[in-house]
Amino acid sequence: MTWAQVSARRLRRQGLVEPVGGDTPAGVVAAMCGAHAQVMAAAELSVAMRLDGVTRTGVRRALWEERSLVKTHGPRGTVHLLPARDLPMWVGAMSAIPHSNGFSESVRLTPEQTDAVVSAIRQVVDGVELTIDELSDAVIAATGPWAGDLVMPAFQTMWPRWRQVMHVAAHRGAFVFGPARGRKVTYTSPPDGFAPAGGRDDLVRAYLHAYGPATPADFALWAGAPKTWATAAFAAVELEEVRVAGRPGWVLAGDTDLPDEPPRGVRLLPYFDAYVVAGRPRDLLFPGEAATRALARGQAGNHQVLLVDGTAAGVWHQRRSGTRIEVTVEPLRELTPGRLRELDTQVARLGEIMEGRPSLTIGRVTVGPHA
Repeated sequence: MTWAQVSARRLRRQGLVEPVGGDTPAGVVAAMCGAHAQVMAAAELSVAMRLDGVTRTGVRRALWEERSLVKTHGPRGTVHLLPARDLPMWVGAMSAIPHSNGFSESVRLTPEQTDAVVSAIRQVVDGVELTIDELSDAVIAATGPWAGDLVMPAFQTMWPRWRQVMHVAAHRGAFVFGPARGRKVTYTSPPDGFAPAGGRDDLVRAYLHAYGPATPADFALWAGAPKTWATAAFAAVELEEVRVAGRPGWVLAGDTDLPDEPPRGVRLLPYFDAYVVAGRPRDLLFPGEAATRALARGQAGNHQVLLVDGTAAGVWHQRRSGTRIEVTVEPLRELTPGRLRELDTQVARLGEIMEGRPSLTIGRVTVGPHA
């Protein structure tokens, strides 16, 4: 397979050519294998950009009213939107990944303490929505003073000991995020009837459908798992080896169909969009100057990416003031008149999604990552 063929395949399966997944936020998020949601505005844009006529309000409705989406800790322990219907698979797969704790021995929870914290979280959020302070008080009361020791460095302060395994608790299905209470995040129990399933093999299949061809090392980096675990996960599924620009990769057995058309189109991808975070090889997705301009020490997602024909071709930034949205796009090569018209369409769509009035400037983006 050529890189152009792989790009065209991924664009289509990611919903970046036309909507996928039944034209619903949950269907699109399933096709993406989760939408990174550490920055909720970026997650809303990432999902809605893959749908016709859906705004950020529509994504919020799917999350908080319809509950077809859930917000929880996903791949790499980072906050994601996931389809509620697939939560058993995700919990089954994520909880099977060996947990490594990088804290010093004086800070680190023992396996028994970890189990106690997870059990306590599961119990105290049952049927209620708690802020982080309320959750902390309840966990400490249910486990013991040791859980509240302020030993965990975080953002110029110290967090209580129990919080180091919060993502582990989410991966074990103890909680999901609840709707905000004012400006405070809340935590609550998973959807009614939730029960974890095996999950690992199904997650490999979903990942390879969206991002294949890929290697076990690619999967390990995406999932936040040891390479040995990822290699075993690949070995459990029937796969087929292919080559991408001369490099080995794997797809699901028989899944070698390629689009007839080359990758086409201009897209504005927000922070940590799934297409760039999971997309590899990095040097093909971010060729030449894009590797310097659109990556942060090799990490994708810290910059918002201008995508042209499936490949990173610039960066962009938005600044909002009331309903006004000032969009600055920095292409790394000159855009043709046709490409500029496509960019205008993307900016207009961004304004529709974000429910504002956008304007476009072509020029240097002067802010750094996460700005």
